[in-house]
Amino acid sequence: MTQFPQSFPATRMRRLRQSPWIRGLVAENTLTPADLVWAIFVHDGEGRVPVGSLPGIDRLSVKEAALTAKRASELGIPAIALFPYIGPEGKDETGSGALNPDGLVPRALRAMKEAAPEIGLITDVALDAYTTHGHDGLLDADGTIPNDATVEKLVQQALAHAAAGADIVAPSDMMDGRIGAIRQAFDDEGFTNMMILAYAAKYASGFYGPYRDAIGSAKSLKGDKKTYQQDPANSEEALREVALDLAEGADMVMVKPGLPYLDIVHRVSTTFGVPTLAYQVSGEYAQIKAAAMNGWIDGDRVMMESLMCFKRAGASGIITYFAEEAADKLG
Repeated sequence: MTQFPQSFPATRMRRLRQSPWIRGLVAENTLTPADLVWAIFVHDGEGRVPVGSLPGIDRLSVKEAALTAKRASELGIPAIALFPYIGPEGKDETGSGALNPDGLVPRALRAMKEAAPEIGLITDVALDAYTTHGHDGLLDADGTIPNDATVEKLVQQALAHAAAGADIVAPSDMMDGRIGAIRQAFDDEGFTNMMILAYAAKYASGFYGPYRDAIGSAKSLKGDKKTYQQDPANSEEALREVALDLAEGADMVMVKPGLPYLDIVHRVSTTFGVPTLAYQVSGEYAQIKAAAMNGWIDGDRVMMESLMCFKRAGASGIITYFAEEAADKLG
């Protein structure tokens, strides 16, 4: 038997891991339902419609969305992020449906706010769900996305959401200058307390596939979004994007996707010291669900571990399709 010095080792790290109570007591980060934002899809029909590439996720009618707001309140989830599914009949080249004050999102907002006024409602400001070409902005004949003309549309969309009862608008389009233009419009129209969550560091990622199925843009998307979403190779660029959005009036910032970009979450959080949210996107959710369904991983354990990773990286909150499941387990 090996003979060790009497004092070896003076520090035994395993002492603080030997029982659940001590592990909990010394945990550096905690996860609660208050850290979660529930991402949901709404549709202009009846009942619930399953999204095939997102197991366990349905598109919700306006009535079901209102019930979901009540459920969020019961679980202690503070906010819901809404994303619309627009059928082919509601799309056109310019995404005009996004500006309709009585469109799907405004009607869902009003119903949800009436059902659970204590729940924060976050809306997506972008045109991709409403355009026949699937881009977040307008599309010129030569295939380019005109920045400033798109921003004019986004401002109108944001105002429609504010008037319908949104608490936070979250521009996800990645056009230059849109945060400043929306903030100015809010101030001009008396929405001085409206919050803006800027998708400041949104990458041109392959993890968005199931989401595009869910909102109905996957088959219609012409080309890709690399001319306006960030290059996955870059991190310094993310910091520049965040700085610009904050200077233009953003209250919070977003990093998207989540787990593959935890380094960006950490850099943004520590550099700026502002509320930094992360979006656990559809591809991340679908991978965990698919592996769990095949028995390759413990789905609940990996779900909770993945959410804790965001907290460890410095995220103030996490937009996730796991919100209901996780909050239920957290109690």
